Amino acid sequence: MKIAFFGDVVGKPGRAAVLEHLPGLKARLRLDFVVVNAENSAGGFGLTESIANDFFGAGADCLTLGDHAWDQREALTYIQREPRLLRPLNYPPSANAPGKGAHLYALPDGRRVGVIQAQGNVFMRQSLVNPFEAVDAALDSMPLGAVADAIIVDMHCEATSEKMAMGHHCDGRASLVVGTHTHVPTADTMILENGTAYQTDAGMCGDYDSVIGMQKQNSLTRFITQLPGERYQPALGDGTMCGTYVETDDKTGLALRIEPIRMGGRLSEQVPA
Repeated sequence: MKIAFFGDVVGKPGRAAVLEHLPGLKARLRLDFVVVNAENSAGGFGLTESIANDFFGAGADCLTLGDHAWDQREALTYIQREPRLLRPLNYPPSANAPGKGAHLYALPDGRRVGVIQAQGNVFMRQSLVNPFEAVDAALDSMPLGAVADAIIVDMHCEATSEKMAMGHHCDGRASLVVGTHTHVPTADTMILENGTAYQTDAGMCGDYDSVIGMQKQNSLTRFITQLPGERYQPALGDGTMCGTYVETDDKTGLALRIEPIRMGGRLSEQVPA
């Protein structure tokens, strides 16, 4: 199976990059399944139904969220109607969070892809329940190679150590564990010891002439003066679409290949051959 995962879409430049490049890339690589983390796509904060529909129209099969899941209040009701939209799995039961954090999707040819999103706790603005236990339960419900032909885990968190730990925790039980949230593509695409593809952060889809997708001056002012500045606004230059490409073995669901994807904008281009 051929899978692509794209990191946090930030504002209009990120949306434009995905809408421009994804349709052609999906055809070129003959992608079977595409996941996009869309939690910053609406002006840098959350997701709207209209934007989600644009991504689905461009070729996304599943959208994931994160700690900005509910910044656009319409997401609270939209997610209940749209199974292709996932929020963090590990909200406490008492939260009664709408939607789901894991789902098994059927492809037209009958193969099945599981997508799981978890949110880490280290240095995050909100603490959820243990993501490792939550992911264990989700993996147990759709075992790789038996129920699911491929499984993708989006680990949305700040600390690289927590992302790496999740990768090793899922090794051999997922096709891909990929980090989101920190908005910078890491150079550690690899296949772990037991066959799970891994990357600490897929990188954002957005303008890299920025501070993690936001206009530079506001961030500089806050760092230099230690005073609150204006509300963060997405940078508006040319966007780069960043993500990860994985090929899996249909017999086992484990990874055979992983490569980074970078298209457009300021970063050097890399597209799997």
